[in-house]
Amino acid sequence: MQSDDLAESLPDILVRRRLFFWKGGEIVAISKERKNELLGLYVDWINRSQALILTDYRGLSVKQMDELRSKVREAGGEFHIVKNTLSRLAFKAVGLPLQGDFLEGSTAISFAFEDAPMMAKTIVEFARTSEFLKVKGGYLGKDAVSAENVKSLAELPPLPVMRAQLLGTLLAPASQLARILIEPARQLAAVLQAYSEREASQDMA
Repeated sequence: MQSDDLAESLPDILVRRRLFFWKGGEIVAISKERKNELLGLYVDWINRSQALILTDYRGLSVKQMDELRSKVREAGGEFHIVKNTLSRLAFKAVGLPLQGDFLEGSTAISFAFEDAPMMAKTIVEFARTSEFLKVKGGYLGKDAVSAENVKSLAELPPLPVMRAQLLGTLLAPASQLARILIEPARQLAAVLQAYSEREASQDMA
């Protein structure tokens, strides 16, 4: 494979995020300063996330990567190819347990900043239409979850719907209680009204 062909086939992260740069036909590793910058960025993203979904992206084209990244942003998150060695350091820094092969081979992480079920749904649905994107597993809060758990999370309704359902559950007993409290007052009012009407009819007789 020629160097130009190789450059075209590299994941877009190598060019757009400048984790590596191309010099004289060779891939040159990133500097120590850039590694520290990325480590700080990973830690920040993890701390801001409700959930992380780790995937193997090998085989995805740049166009597919851009499409997936756009869908993830619509779901309130970010999709990034990461360096496994730096990710391990970031996970250790924030107290996430290292799990199996989560950080082996090619790794991309979806960071769910706003809605964990929606993010899981976005990734799982994209994986169903792609023979390349594979879900490795993830983290919900500080807890590691399997690929099957991620798929189960994707079946949950979006966060706004879950909130509405929870609110409905909380409000239902309250409305019943209000009716119970109001009913005696209604009955008393009805008795007083009937008594008043009887008194008035007697006065007229």
